[in-house]
Amino acid sequence: MRMSTVAKNDLAVAIRKVGEEMASGASKQTAPNFNVVVEGVSRNLHPILRDEIYRLAVEALRNAFRHAAAQNAEVEIRYDEKYFRLRVRDDGKGIPSDVLSGDGREGHYGVPGMRERAKLVGGKFAIWTELDGGTEIELNIPGAKVYEKSTRPFWQFGKRSATETDEKEPIERE
Repeated sequence: MRMSTVAKNDLAVAIRKVGEEMASGASKQTAPNFNVVVEGVSRNLHPILRDEIYRLAVEALRNAFRHAAAQNAEVEIRYDEKYFRLRVRDDGKGIPSDVLSGDGREGHYGVPGMRERAKLVGGKFAIWTELDGGTEIELNIPGAKVYEKSTRPFWQFGKRSATETDEKEPIERE
């Protein structure tokens, strides 16, 4: 059986760990600054979608540290009732327009792969970049698609059962 990339469903911890490993392994004299910011209350994500979001974030960070030579990178995760948002931004070299407009460079599938993952999870994906001015990618997914539904019985949410009335008297049945 397939193991989840993020076993404990804590996306921020998993991304922080891989980002710190990439930053410390970057071939520079000083390691780049790396930060993860979480907005909102962390929620469980559907495991398959969570794994795809994780992989998209890893690809964006790999591009930032390996190709863009970023000195600063930040991942922002936002849990909102209506949507989930992931942003990855860096201050690197930016992405050349030929890479953005086409299917990527021969043998490089990072940007097309991120677009494909975003489509797979039912999200909207955008890239903002400027040569020598950094890059920001953003993924937005509707909350109804991405958040894991609770498996708790309805009575744990304060709802009454079908056999209760306001006066707590038995219901007569025919």
